[in-house]
Amino acid sequence: MTQFVTLLEDEAATVALGKQLAGAMTPPLTVYLNGDLGAGKTTFSRGVIQHLGHQGAVKSPTYALVEPYEIKGIDVFHFDLYRVADPEELEFMGIRDYFTPNSICLVEWPENGCGLIAEADLQIYISYKGEQRQISIEATTELGQKLVSKLK
Repeated sequence: MTQFVTLLEDEAATVALGKQLAGAMTPPLTVYLNGDLGAGKTTFSRGVIQHLGHQGAVKSPTYALVEPYEIKGIDVFHFDLYRVADPEELEFMGIRDYFTPNSICLVEWPENGCGLIAEADLQIYISYKGEQRQISIEATTELGQKLVSKLK
């Protein structure tokens, strides 16, 4: 397994790492974002989405469950499954339809997807390290390995 681990000084460093990784992203891609509340999952996603070309704000999709972005012909979906109590909720919203050959899916709280979402190409873990954050990016597919190798 290919892995990249680093400390992130602040919010700007988190956004910058998201932008750096986004520079090598192409669909289809599924990224799982793991970490406690406030760890920086949405901040990291903001860096990815803005680098891909979105000009506006990037908000947490906590209440909507998904925020869609169409950027340069690519469908980017930012999911926050924190509030999902029953995986059947995801079936009702047609979750499987989001994971297409033309999509990049960023999924916060993927464990609440219980087998209904595509397997991850990258598993990202963000944790508190004092005033900083530690991020671990693990490749779980060949595509994921190519992305992580660009960070080293």
